[in-house]
Amino acid sequence: MPASPSTARAINDRLALRLLQQEGPLTAGQLKQLTGLSRPTVADLVERLIAAGLIEPAGESGEQRRGPNAKLYGIVADRAHLAALDVRTEGVSMLVSDLVGRVLAEASVPIGGDTGTGPAVEQAVTLVERAAKEAGADRLHTVGIGAPGLIDPASGELRDSTGLPAWHRRLVAALQERFPEARVSVENETNLAALAEQRDGAARDRDTFVLLWLGLGVGAAVVLDGRLRRGASGGAGEIGFLPVPGTTGLPSATDCDGGFHSLTGAAAVVDLATEHGLTAAAAGREPRAAALVREAVRRVGGARPGTTGREEARTGEDAAHGGRAAAAGDVTGDRRAVTGEGQSMATGEGNHPPAGESGRAAMSWAGPETAAAERFLDALADRIALGAAAVVSVLDPGCVVLAGEVGRAGGDVLAARVRDGLARMSPLATDVRPSALGGGAVLRGALLTARDRAQDELFAPPER
Repeated sequence: MPASPSTARAINDRLALRLLQQEGPLTAGQLKQLTGLSRPTVADLVERLIAAGLIEPAGESGEQRRGPNAKLYGIVADRAHLAALDVRTEGVSMLVSDLVGRVLAEASVPIGGDTGTGPAVEQAVTLVERAAKEAGADRLHTVGIGAPGLIDPASGELRDSTGLPAWHRRLVAALQERFPEARVSVENETNLAALAEQRDGAARDRDTFVLLWLGLGVGAAVVLDGRLRRGASGGAGEIGFLPVPGTTGLPSATDCDGGFHSLTGAAAVVDLATEHGLTAAAAGREPRAAALVREAVRRVGGARPGTTGREEARTGEDAAHGGRAAAAGDVTGDRRAVTGEGQSMATGEGNHPPAGESGRAAMSWAGPETAAAERFLDALADRIALGAAAVVSVLDPGCVVLAGEVGRAGGDVLAARVRDGLARMSPLATDVRPSALGGGAVLRGALLTARDRAQDELFAPPER
């Protein structure tokens, strides 16, 4: 049955708006070419969308052509303002954007563990108010929040969880009270990071993949056939509770000690580094585990065993770089070779095995510091591969993205070792990649979900 004229108009309008979101301002001729619609149909939809206040003239095309330049049309960006929050146990980072996702203001506030629930909530809400004012937003249309913990699929709220601050659960209601017209929603931070990597990061070419979050705790996000899968109770990806060999016991329903968390959580990574004689000072709020992994990568010169330093010198972004660039869609990040606390390019000073020598045998050639770093990274990769292999055997995702502070610090060097470990344990071919979005993946995911929700509402055809 053919669509009714009103349905066809709504479909065409949504198609044009989606193209304007993806491509930026376009001429009527470009819309005609991209949509395949006739010239009169495009002219009608442009007039209709202007009248609805959804698009507006945005300059003129610079193309060389006879006669006057063609008008460009773009989405009315200030039709709505959005906020995205990355809520952690130690504080909040956030940004405010317009309807197309252009970042207008950003802010953060540390919240100490000894801060009471009421004061902590007030600090976070005040942060949002201040950023909205800086962005020139009279009101917020949609607020997207990323937070650790389980989300109840029925209510959409954070579930009670041991180990997480009480102010996390209070924050959503407080924001809704302070911004009564806003649509406020919360999503698990790992799920948001996966959505961001799928849209703009390391998994852009994948409809099916798993993201492993390696930070203070561990978790996973599952994307199958292009859709995020949360599970029946919202707990899909609680990989910290996965029983694995190498621990002193088994996890319980209320405690993940003895599970995968005991091998790959931040405390376990620090203990493993200590066993191998590694030391490093954390920068800012970065977990010490991430600093230790980054130091190990620096010592091996950014090269995995069997390669030269320059073949794999890119080892991921520094966590402190993430923020605004990644949230705003800069997926390339800062790939420079740096010195000091960051990753370094190979210096040719004896950090690498001779060409042709491969695998862990190369450590016998390396100096003692490099050999210790190699052993640490190999041991950590083996631990990560244990959990990844369990996920791969059930889901066969074809791709695993390593995210979180530790995953980012390890970059390509750690990802390559995990890939090798998986290949030894699993018959299923699986690529392993580091996050491409740096420390801004959760904020980026929160912004994307807020933008999608706002556009779904604002771009919907008027009810009759």
